[in-house]
Amino acid sequence: MISTRRFRVDLPLVFILLLGIFLNTYNIWLDAYANTYYTTAVASMLQNFHNFFFGSLDSAGSVTVDKPPVTFWIQTVSACIFGLHGWSVILPQALAGVGSILLIYLLVKPSFGTAAARIAALVMACTPVAVAVSRTNNIDSMLVFTLLLGTWFLFRAVKRNSVYSLLGAFALIGLGFNMKMLQAYMILPAFVLFYLFAFKSTWKKKAGVLSGAIALMLVISVSWAVIVDSIPASERPYIGSSETNSVLELAFGYNGVSRLTGNQGGAPGGERGGMPGGEGRGADDRFGDAAGTAPGTAGTDGGSAGTTGGQNAGSAGDNGPLPGVGGASRGSAAAPDGAGGGTPGAPGGVGQGQPPGFGGGPGGGSGGMFGTGEKGPLRLFQSALSGQASWMIPFAALASAALLAGLRRNNFTRKHKESLFWLAWLLPGMAFFSVAGFFHHYYLIMLAPPIAALAGAGWSEMWGAYRGKSGWLSWLLPAAVAVTAAFQVFIMAPYNGTIGSGWTYGVGLTGAAAAIVLIVLKFRTTRFSYAAAVSGLLVLLIGPAYWAATPITYGLNSMIPQAGPSGGSDRGGMGQWPGGGMMTGGGRGGAGYGSQNGDGGNQGADPGTLEAGSGGGPDASTGGAGTGSETDRRVGGWGAPGAMGGGMGGRSVNEALLAYMKAHIGGTTYLFATSDYNTAAPYIIDKGEKVVTLGGFSGNDPVYTTAQLEDMVKTGKLKYFLISEGGGGRGGNAELTQWLAQHGKKISSDEWQTGSGQTQAGSEVAAGVDGGRMGSMTLYEVTIKDGGDAS
Repeated sequence: MISTRRFRVDLPLVFILLLGIFLNTYNIWLDAYANTYYTTAVASMLQNFHNFFFGSLDSAGSVTVDKPPVTFWIQTVSACIFGLHGWSVILPQALAGVGSILLIYLLVKPSFGTAAARIAALVMACTPVAVAVSRTNNIDSMLVFTLLLGTWFLFRAVKRNSVYSLLGAFALIGLGFNMKMLQAYMILPAFVLFYLFAFKSTWKKKAGVLSGAIALMLVISVSWAVIVDSIPASERPYIGSSETNSVLELAFGYNGVSRLTGNQGGAPGGERGGMPGGEGRGADDRFGDAAGTAPGTAGTDGGSAGTTGGQNAGSAGDNGPLPGVGGASRGSAAAPDGAGGGTPGAPGGVGQGQPPGFGGGPGGGSGGMFGTGEKGPLRLFQSALSGQASWMIPFAALASAALLAGLRRNNFTRKHKESLFWLAWLLPGMAFFSVAGFFHHYYLIMLAPPIAALAGAGWSEMWGAYRGKSGWLSWLLPAAVAVTAAFQVFIMAPYNGTIGSGWTYGVGLTGAAAAIVLIVLKFRTTRFSYAAAVSGLLVLLIGPAYWAATPITYGLNSMIPQAGPSGGSDRGGMGQWPGGGMMTGGGRGGAGYGSQNGDGGNQGADPGTLEAGSGGGPDASTGGAGTGSETDRRVGGWGAPGAMGGGMGGRSVNEALLAYMKAHIGGTTYLFATSDYNTAAPYIIDKGEKVVTLGGFSGNDPVYTTAQLEDMVKTGKLKYFLISEGGGGRGGNAELTQWLAQHGKKISSDEWQTGSGQTQAGSEVAAGVDGGRMGSMTLYEVTIKDGGDAS
């Protein structure tokens, strides 16, 4: 007879999973583009296998995104099945987030019981940063799911003494490396220690098996990188954001050591793709004003800070590499009303998920470059970061004391070993984020699984000690409730002006009441003790659950996701750079691209009042690619809660420009070339057109030489160029402008605007009045005969 016990449905788990599905998926269909940088890559990857394999940003396979392609392969499959939409590229990460909740449950339950597993799953579901990043097409949610799946194989290997399961566990770390490179290795110490302590074998055999597992991990890790690096550069895309056009250099440099040191160095084309405006190292090894002015200072008037002008120092010559079609330092537009060009949370800056005036320290050298607070052992407890993943850390700390209290040399149980595993995951991660100079808030999702597991398992142990009146251990449960509630009041208090003080007082008072009740009931036996213990834990999830819902209720920036209750006008303050750095500023003028409220546009202003030519409106970075309707701006841009866009805002295709080019393009392979992926994005994503980007994400990768562009024109691959005339940063380059002046002709907007029916504002933008990224955009037609003369 087959037992049905193993198939019994755990109803509380079902409700927790449904909660996770709701938090991760509700309203994602409003986000039209998600993280535009990655969605553009997915659209390009749908066009051919070459782009798919390399993770190409554009149709021509010119340059890759700045991360390995595994996650984007999954997103591309999703887009192939459901069509290319914001929600279809978000869906894999949303499901991965729900899968992580289930895996936490499955990992905790065997050793600590059902109650502990349910609590761990609930804490994971309510971790704000986990929800925020799962609602985007950023990589981290998929990475965490992959690492938890590897953990499941590791625990299985120890339980069954299976070498094959162990190899599978380490292989999944290697797979994670091909999602986000060295970030996947953050859990490697935990894997190694748990295997050495828990696997039943001789030390000699353990060493041999471990060596083989690590070797397999390394082979899988570098497999794609070695393949790509071994292909001649002329036959593959440029490796985006790398300095030497190498995946391995990208992995161990920009995506590796530089994350710890904060020193991004300098790409050949000028600035690195991940540094804030003005702080990239130019080709002449100068910072800040390599070609423009330094980032805008706090309190300066929006639109005047961070102006960029001039050209990149040192032209490469006609046949030299175009230095990113930019090379000038990006200026940082100051936030409006004197809020300054600082990072959210830094003095003078207000950002998503962070209260005004609670930044945790200045930016730059103090580790607050991206609003991540001051470096130091208490960094994760500063207001800049604490609302993302730190809510339950005090509880997990006291829980760890309970979990390890009985550890002895002759009493080293499976519970102890698993507790040490989660601590070996958590503590190195906390140490890294305490001292790292270059990371974003959403990276903190790496801390969510161990905190959830320790909270669930620790609650079970503390309850057992409390019920058994086991000396000092019996006091840990009420102490954990009281201390954690007090810390959560500290997190919530700065937001009283936004959410109302009732939430803060409610958590504080109910937490204190729960702790007092637990203390009182400790001295008497009652059937209400268990209910009091559960209630005390649930009280501690009120704050995290509220924060986890803020991406739905307050909106979310899909490029640099954070959780926290800030109004739409407070969710700017920064330009965002996916997967890497971000650029300070977010007001009118300056670079102002990628900000959380419409690509650096006029924070706090009504979307309908943004004017063409301000350089800060939702269409600013298209620079002539069209303004779009008010409906376009709202959907997926910055009008609806939960859909605050990821770099492109509500910009849409300029239908008049598109019609003109298609009518005159003939048999040319690509519709046009542009230095800014945001200009190309709507044409690639919405229309499926083939567009060339000349400089990668930052516009500074040395992707093409003028000789290569000439060859593309001569061979009928390229005819039109939509280029900024305004000088610096991601839009203008003296060498390219000179080359275009020599071989091309400017197309007057009158030739393709007549009868378009555009509004006056839209007409101005299309004509090149709008500031675009760094200046007005102009359409060039280039035709070159074999002799090299313009026709």
